[in-house]
Parts: sequence; structure tokens; C-alpha cells
Amino acid sequence: MIKRSLLVLFLSAVPLLAQQNPDFHREFPPFKIAGSHAHGDHDAAVGIIKKETGARLMIMDADVADTESNAQGRPAAKVDRVLHDGDAVELGGSKLIAHLTPGHTKGCTTWTMQVDEGGRKLNAVIIGSPNVNRGTILVGNKNYPQIADDYVKTFKVLKSLPVDFFLGAHGNYFGLKAKYEKMKAGGPNPFIDPAGYKAYVEEREATFLKEWDRQKKNPGSPAP
Repeated sequence: MIKRSLLVLFLSAVPLLAQQNPDFHREFPPFKIAGSHAHGDHDAAVGIIKKETGARLMIMDADVADTESNAQGRPAAKVDRVLHDGDAVELGGSKLIAHLTPGHTKGCTTWTMQVDEGGRKLNAVIIGSPNVNRGTILVGNKNYPQIADDYVKTFKVLKSLPVDFFLGAHGNYFGLKAKYEKMKAGGPNPFIDPAGYKAYVEEREATFLKEWDRQKKNPGSPAP
């Protein structure tokens, strides 16, 4: 779907690769890093990747401050391009569209693109995250007062997107392992799963609404 000439990277292995072969990045054309959201399991290595590969880092506007922060656990990585809702990123002849889907973080980003599959143009959606993590405060959050309203906006966006390919920032969102095994066995592409996407979004929305209702009755009580 995305050509080798330009890669979307979320690598933690880059330092090891560079240690083994300091010139490894010269074997490839320039890298681009298109982020999903500013949490350490997704962006902790972006500063190292930039340093080792010369990659250009592109982050949604509302997550830029967290990405560039030098606070403990943050990458302190300079953002090369600040993205806004609806911006396009060109990657190896493919065009990805950045959709602001906030809540999980202020700048959480869902990506969409069109892909060729057997002569057909199909729509791929790569969900950033609709999850309410443990410890999240939805009611009375001083650092993010509009967090609950942002989640509501996110689910509205996710339900509006045309989708054939269901992908996401974590493989367990879309059953990566099971679908990969099905793909190896042959037959129809299991990643073409609009029904699975719809079911996932609906389940995540219901989970959010249930937690939001609980916190309305118990202000200041974080998500378990």
C-alpha cells in the first residue's frame, strides 16, 4: 500500500540498526514519520529515529507540545511539519489524510487513504485510538477540560468515514494476528473488514459512554 521509497515509521529498533550499520539509513530514500498520538508506546523513539535517519516528523497540531516536551518520558523531538485536520501527506505515491480524532490525546490522529486491491479503489482507515485509558478523568479534568466532548467528536468522525480496510495504531484493535494467519492461508483479504470496523467503533463508543456516565455520578474518579 505504501511504497518502500517513503516509509511511515514507528520503530524502536532504529538505534540497534544504526549500531550494527551506522550507514544503514543511506540505503533508503528519506523517511517520514506520521504520528498517531503523543503517548510513549507510540512516540518515545521518534527523536532517536530523526537523529539516526534524518526523518521528517509530522504531528497533529494539538500534540506538538507533548511531542517536543523534554519532560520525563517525552521524546523532546522537533516537529518538522505541524498537521491540521484534513491535511494530506504524500508517501511513496500514496496520499494519506490526517483526521483529528481527539480525546485519547488532544491531537490523536486517524489516517485514511485509498488503496488498490485487485483493480478496485478501496478505503483504508487507520484508527489512532478511541480508548479511555486507565486513570483518565473525563469529568473535571483540569488539564483537559473538554476531553469528554472531544471523545464525542471522535466517534462522530469515525462513524462518518468510508471504510473497507480496517487498521489501527494497535494490532489488537483489528485482530491483526488472526487476520494475518488467514491471509497466509489464502482466500479473500481478511483486512477488508468494514463490519469489524463498525462493530469496534460501536463497542468503544458504548464503553466510553458507560464510563462517562459513571464519572458524572462520581466526579474526579478516574477510569479503572
